[in-house]
Amino acid sequence: MKQLLVAFTIALSSLASFAQQKFEYSQANDIAYSPSLDAYAQERCKLDVYYPQGQTGRPVVIWLHGGGIEGGNKHLPVELKEKNMVVVMPNYRLLPHVPVDSALTDAAAAMAWTLRHAQEFGGDPTQIYVSGHSAGGYLLTMVGLEKKWMARYGEDPDKFKALIPFSGQMITHFNHRKMHGISPLRAIVDEYAPLYHVRKDCPPLLLISGDREIEMLGRYEENAYMYRMMKLCGHPAVYLYELGGHDHVAMAGPAFHIMLKYIYENTPKK
Repeated sequence: MKQLLVAFTIALSSLASFAQQKFEYSQANDIAYSPSLDAYAQERCKLDVYYPQGQTGRPVVIWLHGGGIEGGNKHLPVELKEKNMVVVMPNYRLLPHVPVDSALTDAAAAMAWTLRHAQEFGGDPTQIYVSGHSAGGYLLTMVGLEKKWMARYGEDPDKFKALIPFSGQMITHFNHRKMHGISPLRAIVDEYAPLYHVRKDCPPLLLISGDREIEMLGRYEENAYMYRMMKLCGHPAVYLYELGGHDHVAMAGPAFHIMLKYIYENTPKK
């Protein structure tokens, strides 16, 4: 137990050092990222960028908000403030105003925009991590595994440093199923399920879930199956975390610690 406490203390100290909170931070808001001329796209397809002033080569986190793909708005999680990194926060179009394809297209457009513009805000385009909670986790995993979504913007999701969904749906999303009259308890794995697109050559994948007994609708088991299938297909860097005692919402707090620790350990030291 003593060794575990020492290791945890060292990890916290490393994260605090990495944050270097002496820097000033700025935020650029409501940047349009989609070429779509659709009125709803022009309203929703905007992003904010939070960045440390005067820095270069910093890691970048794309943070996709949750809300069941039918609600929610871009925001800066408090856990990502003053961490000496760039944070990109997109909105995207929502169900049932549009089909799930539109939300996936928007997530892909925002991710492609970040690859092209991160450097303008001091970010390193080779050190971009994509993360998000719940619906955001679903969208990023779909786009990260199925290359066609970003291909329409001339980009490749394999350029990302890692995919880090927080409690993301790995079967077909329940609100897409609901739009087609399918019960949330009827599991579907089709082209709209990340599990359908398992491959061994995608970026590292960190699957983080809450406690299996109190998570949303078997979310842990979905992530555990995703983990197993990725391992079976030969992926060399897939990880599964179950956060005991934490439900679908509460799991985000410790999940941020897992993500930040991974980013710190994989950021080149200067």
